[in-house]
Amino acid sequence: MNWSVAGALALALAVIIGAFGAHALQGRLDAYSRGVYETGVMYHFFHALGILIVSVLLRTGALTTGHASKICALLAVGILLFSGSLYILAISGQRMLGAVTPFGGLSFIAAWVLLAYWLMRT
Repeated sequence: MNWSVAGALALALAVIIGAFGAHALQGRLDAYSRGVYETGVMYHFFHALGILIVSVLLRTGALTTGHASKICALLAVGILLFSGSLYILAISGQRMLGAVTPFGGLSFIAAWVLLAYWLMRT
């Protein structure tokens, strides 16, 4: 997979989702739900940038293809689970989705720890 393209597309999607929340959902979400939605967008942006940065590290030779792919996959899964569950929670109000969010957070943590580990070993 071309993780540079995936990172760029994930960033574009974060802008789209953020704009949707700011415009289409304006006045439809209470303060709590708006905060949840904004947290999802913020983490989406940070970790999409992470995918892009890791893909650049791969191109510099700081990471192997396998290591970069594992890190980027964990970041992508984290975006889907963490941010995705927050988007749905904010819009639907279904609190049970909050049970999915920590798995996305664990995916983010695993990605960053693996990045640190593999960068220390090179």
